Amino acid sequence: MDEKPIAEARANLSELIATVRLLRQGVHLTRRGKPQAAIVPVELADAAEAAGGMDAATEILHKAAE
Repeated sequence: MDEKPIAEARANLSELIATVRLLRQGVHLTRRGKPQAAIVPVELADAAEAAGGMDAATEILHKAAE
């Protein structure tokens, strides 16, 4: 996943959202080089919500990777 500093993302939010939507790739938002949040395609967010939320989706993915 690409990374963008939060300040840069804020300044170019419309472009960033368009890029995430068109390329269907998420972007980590960073502060001082450390990931703080992510912007992801709406389909991914919907799938995570359908799985019971982000924590449940993460657990499902970890189990599938085993």
